Amino acid sequence: MKIFFDTEFTGLRQKTNLLSIGLVSEDGRTFYAEASQFDKQQVDTWITENVLANMRFGDIYESRPKIDLEHHAEKADRAGIAYDLDEWLAQFDAVEMWGDCLAYDWVLFCDLFGGAMSIPQNVYYIPFDICTLMKMSNVDPDISREEFSGISGAKHNALHDAKCIRACYQKLTSGVQL
Repeated sequence: MKIFFDTEFTGLRQKTNLLSIGLVSEDGRTFYAEASQFDKQQVDTWITENVLANMRFGDIYESRPKIDLEHHAEKADRAGIAYDLDEWLAQFDAVEMWGDCLAYDWVLFCDLFGGAMSIPQNVYYIPFDICTLMKMSNVDPDISREEFSGISGAKHNALHDAKCIRACYQKLTSGVQL
């Protein structure tokens, strides 16, 4: 099963902290979680305005529009997220992970489980990304994912972005002339 995923985090730096993770399977099953603990000193104005403002849980964001969370959603510490994500992934026999620009997303995903050598056994150890697929399909990888996929919504919400990645993948592999 292809799983499309995204993470939000405290910035493009070493030792960045996970803020949220969103996953959507090929057949539409979803997982969404927000970290209850992260280094608030790493959060700058851009992260506050573009990421935290689109998160679902937390006292100061209660008045924000709610994200469509069809299945699993939670706010938990890293251990809680890892446990529930492991349980969610266990419903699939074999998992192929697909993201966008994976430099941080894959590291943060693996880190939830204690490193790459500890990810669930049904998860293939090599992740795949749509930016490479775009480049190979002669599509500018710098294009807006929302524009390319035709999906609008809360950009920089991990679940929304995972759904955009899925839609981009579907468009790129559907045989439609690009």
